[in-house]
Amino acid sequence: MKTHGRLIQLDGTPLQLLARLSPTTRVLMLHSGRVHRTWARYSLLGFPTLTYEFDDAGQSQLHGDTGAAESFKGTGDPFDDLRQVCQQYDKGIWIGHMSYDVGRWVETVPTQAKADRNWPVMQWGYCPSYLLYDHIESTWYACGDEKALPKFEGSSLHATYSVQPAKSVFTRWNYEQAVQHCIDYIHAGDVFQVNLTQRFTAEFTGQYPLSQRAMFISLMQHSPAWYAAYLEQMDQRCIASSSPELFLQVSPKGHIVTRPIKGTAAASDPVTSLQQSIKDQAELHMIVDLMRNDLGRVCKYGSIYVTDPRTIESHPNVHHGVATIEGDLTQDHDVFDLLRAALPGGSITGAPKVRAMQIIDELEPVRRGPYCGCVGYLSAEHGHSLNIAIRTMLIEQLTAMAGRIDYSVGGGIVSDSIPSYEYEETRIKARGIEAALGF
Repeated sequence: MKTHGRLIQLDGTPLQLLARLSPTTRVLMLHSGRVHRTWARYSLLGFPTLTYEFDDAGQSQLHGDTGAAESFKGTGDPFDDLRQVCQQYDKGIWIGHMSYDVGRWVETVPTQAKADRNWPVMQWGYCPSYLLYDHIESTWYACGDEKALPKFEGSSLHATYSVQPAKSVFTRWNYEQAVQHCIDYIHAGDVFQVNLTQRFTAEFTGQYPLSQRAMFISLMQHSPAWYAAYLEQMDQRCIASSSPELFLQVSPKGHIVTRPIKGTAAASDPVTSLQQSIKDQAELHMIVDLMRNDLGRVCKYGSIYVTDPRTIESHPNVHHGVATIEGDLTQDHDVFDLLRAALPGGSITGAPKVRAMQIIDELEPVRRGPYCGCVGYLSAEHGHSLNIAIRTMLIEQLTAMAGRIDYSVGGGIVSDSIPSYEYEETRIKARGIEAALGF
């Protein structure tokens, strides 16, 4: 997203402004926690006046800023309904998430995993006014109606929280057994790769939304990421993501970039260990082929290219293997067709995708919800950008001063995976979140 709007004077960085924002103002924030001139230059602070939600019963609702439902006739199809609302309100920007479980409206998947959290399949906030920050130039821009933008306190608002130790839905033995089941399916010829995850849950004490904002700020201090996000939902739920992975970037003219991640090593390990790993190379190559196939459903013939088959990117806690794939939408397809073709992302399912999703639902005891879905923005004027929602906390305020945090971690299982190593990889990936929470 290029800079646009009117240049304004604001004192502070995006995180500093978040800490000074009134608790009565709901905010949707997309944040370049680590700055990169190409991939992570801007941050957005959006202030929704409408919220569109699609629930797990297949019902669509459009809520005004007072919480009252507005008239909206849904079709029962999440992609068609999202297209309808985005076309109806196309002057601002939509910021929100799509759950991993939206895949149930794309492919036939069993329903063995327990739906114990009931997060919406997707929730998007319409922001006719928002703030845009250019990290390279250290400048703020007001977009839309400047009078509708909130005021910020002169200093940070007081926020504290305390978090209890987290517990997984798996024991270590159970998780390693589930990894072995994936390996058995691979050897049987069902699948080439499965992305298996485990969910951790921690109880916390704190006050909404100041404590949640403080958690996200701490997350950015311990695990800054190119495609970070902090979304306050309508029901005192928050998504706080420190994702390093770009799912889809789409220009207004329909040019697509996707950058799947496969292969992880601890930041303390030498980069060459991941670079030379045959197993990790194979993991990524499988997902590159899968993503090329997904894009091929909606892209012009001959437009899809792997512009970078594999590079190693280093982050505060991990090294990752990353590929870059590009293509161009056909004239009769739009971003909503692209989302239908590509969700859930191949890097967090496996290959072939449908069979991997079925195995995931069999082996993971609970549904993923927004984790492993995508978070980002949709804009008719400025294009679209969405992350893969990994390294993500799902925070729920349950009482006035208490709530719970879910965070999940996983990895790609292939034929030569070693269950104990796969378990340790999940613990490496959890380090940033757990450091932010004080573990």
